Amino acid sequence: MIGKARALDLMAEQQQSNPILEEAIAAFQEVLSLGSAVDNGVFLMAAERYIDRVRFRGQYMRAVPVQQELVRRFDAEPKFRNQLAVTYLMANRMAEAKVVLHETLMRWIDDGFALVHYGFVLKNHDKDMEQAAQFLQEGIDTGHPGTQDGRFYFHLGDALQRLGRQQEALKVYENGSKKKLFLSKYQRSLYNIDSLKSRPFWTVEQTTYSSSLQLIASQWSAIRDEGMRLLNAEGNFKDEAENLRDTGDWKQFELFARGNRIANNCAKAPITCKLVEQFTAARTCKRGQVKFSVMHPGTHVWPHCGPTNCRIRAHLGLKVPSGTYLRVAEQTRSWESGQWLIFDDSFEHEVWHNGTGTRLVLIVDFWHPELTETQRKSLSPI
Repeated sequence: MIGKARALDLMAEQQQSNPILEEAIAAFQEVLSLGSAVDNGVFLMAAERYIDRVRFRGQYMRAVPVQQELVRRFDAEPKFRNQLAVTYLMANRMAEAKVVLHETLMRWIDDGFALVHYGFVLKNHDKDMEQAAQFLQEGIDTGHPGTQDGRFYFHLGDALQRLGRQQEALKVYENGSKKKLFLSKYQRSLYNIDSLKSRPFWTVEQTTYSSSLQLIASQWSAIRDEGMRLLNAEGNFKDEAENLRDTGDWKQFELFARGNRIANNCAKAPITCKLVEQFTAARTCKRGQVKFSVMHPGTHVWPHCGPTNCRIRAHLGLKVPSGTYLRVAEQTRSWESGQWLIFDDSFEHEVWHNGTGTRLVLIVDFWHPELTETQRKSLSPI
C-alpha cells in the first residue's frame, strides 16, 4: 500500500497531474486509516507526505485529523503541535492556531517556533502589539529553526512602530537586512527578484514607460471626473482591508487586480480603463492593481511595505488639497493635480492627510522595467 501511494505520488509529480495526485492522496489516506495496525515509523512517513500533498492542493483542513493523530502518537514532541498550528494559519483559522500554540507554550515555554507564531497571531488576530512584540522578539532570539524568517522580523518591526518605538523597529529591520531577509532596512518586500534596480522615487523617464504614462496624464481631468462621480455615489469605494490605517478614512475602488480587468467596475469608469488597457505593463501586471484611492482629512497610514519589488507604483494626482504627504524611506513629497508621483512601494512608506477636503488619486502599478517578458509570465500573482 505504501509502495502504491509513493508510486502514484511520483507519477503525479512527473506528469504534473492533479487527478493522479488525488489518487496518491487517497492511497496515503488508506494507509493512515489502518490506525494502530500501522507502526509509528510508517504512519509518520505516510502522514507527512499526505499533509504536504493536501496543503499543496490548498485543502488545509483535510490535514487536521491526521495532524491531530500525530500529536496523540508523538505527545512528547512539540513539532507536531506546531505544524498543526501552521495548517490552521494557512487556512486563516487564527483562533484555532492560537489555542494550539498556547497549549504548546504551556509545556515548552522556550520553543522558538511556537513563540514567533504565537506573536504573529497576537498581532494579526488580537491586535495586541505589546504582547506580540514580546513573543516575536523572544522567539527570534532563540535562533531556533523556523524563527529566522523575514515575516517575523517584518511583523516585529511593524508592531514596534505602531507602539511608537521607531528606533527599536529600525534596529530589527537592520538585523533582518544583515541576515539577507530584506533587501535593505527600508526595502522589506518578501517576494523579490534580487537583481532589479531599486530607488525610493522614480521619474517618468526612469520608468521607460513615458509615452504610456503621459497619455494617461493627458486625460487626468476626465479621469478625475469619473473618480468623483464614483465617489459621490454611495457604495462604490471600499475600506482599505490590510489594517494599515492608523486614523481617519481611506477607501479604494479597484479597476484591475492581479492582471485581471474588473468588468463591473470598469463599466463605471470606461475612460480610465480604456487608457490603462493601452498600457501593457500595467494591464498585465499580476503583482499589482489599478484603483482610485480616496483619503479624507485626519488620516494617517502606518509605515508599511508592499509585497514585491517586481512592480513600480504610480499615483496620478486628481484632487489634491494642501497638507497631504507621502514619505518613502527618508524622502517626503506630496501630490500635484495632473502629475505623476512614482515610487517603489517595496520601500517603507507612510501617508498623512493633515489638510482639509478629500484627496483623490489614481494608483497604477506596472511591471518593473528590468523584468524580462519570461519573468513577467512566470511570476505568481500577488
